[in-house]
Amino acid sequence: MPPTSPKSSVQIHRINTTTSNMICHKQTQPPTLLPRRVQLSCASQVPDTVARYHTHPVGPDQCCSAVVQPIAAPVSTVWSLVRRFDNPQAYKHFLKSCHVLVGDGDVGTLREVHVISGLPAETSTERLEILDDERHVLSFSVVGGEHRLANYRSVTTLHPSSHGNGTVVVESYLVDIPPGNTKEDTCVFVDTIVRCNLQSLAQMAENLAGPNRSSS
Repeated sequence: MPPTSPKSSVQIHRINTTTSNMICHKQTQPPTLLPRRVQLSCASQVPDTVARYHTHPVGPDQCCSAVVQPIAAPVSTVWSLVRRFDNPQAYKHFLKSCHVLVGDGDVGTLREVHVISGLPAETSTERLEILDDERHVLSFSVVGGEHRLANYRSVTTLHPSSHGNGTVVVESYLVDIPPGNTKEDTCVFVDTIVRCNLQSLAQMAENLAGPNRSSS
């Protein structure tokens, strides 16, 4: 979550946030009655071993997208923040608290997060689906709560940048399009949240890296 609260115009209803800074986009998906796998294509070079985690089965009333964030800090530093499923509010500033309901941080752990005022949500119950410390992959799905983002699933991957000692973070998601909203509305809203989260993550990780930080 970003260091500052979002403006009230960032809402799930008719969002006015611009998409000009989006780094990734999904390929056009024709209407279909059955989910199909849509490969996200990114402007930033992403290794095939990483890109495969960001391929989602997309139904006709769903949308998916991804955001790429370079960070001038080592993968180990960034991962130390991302992997804390029990403390997402450390860098996700749209969240004000998190309580672990079941589990100890391993796959299957359930958490309940409380959202700051001003967003069309109050709580979200989320399940940890993937936690791979070797490949630096974390995924969670939303399984309950008071919000409008049904069947939300997020995948976050980290890999070393092609030069320097930096990190490239890719976060993709799949979500149902809420009734009364368009695919564009939904993607703009979620992309804005994800981008703010990753910008905050970058700031925190680079501060932690200190003098050892390197160009990403």
